[in-house]
Amino acid sequence: MRALVQRVGRARVTVEGKVTAEIRLGLLVLLGVTHQDTEIDARWLAGKVAGLRVFGDSVGKMNLDVRDVNGAVLVVPQFTLYADARHGRRPDFIEAAKPDYAEPLIDRFCTALGAAGVKIERGVFRAFMTVELMNDGPVTLMLESPKPDET
Repeated sequence: MRALVQRVGRARVTVEGKVTAEIRLGLLVLLGVTHQDTEIDARWLAGKVAGLRVFGDSVGKMNLDVRDVNGAVLVVPQFTLYADARHGRRPDFIEAAKPDYAEPLIDRFCTALGAAGVKIERGVFRAFMTVELMNDGPVTLMLESPKPDET
């Protein structure tokens, strides 16, 4: 699984002109799933996101996680994180998992985040979304669950 994590002052998702999810201070997580990902990957990545110390403490050092600052996480399904644009001009999405495989893993990621004490909002799976954010810092990190030979 891949997650592009952005520290935000606010973020929201709009579908067909209607706001469907919105957070203030927290993290925007664009989340992609590939064919080999499992529930273990979803839980591992959720734990990593929940524990990321990317918020400033009283002296401005990134020492606090999203729970410490009473923030929230907005999770947006993003199959294009697995795009391959190395050849030609049109990216292919062969490495992105099919929706029927990806959606339950995104659900498990969100469930694991919630179990870790994180407030969650969600984008709409398989919808054309407009995502607005105010990046804070900016702080942007790319995370990926370990491959079986990396554990």
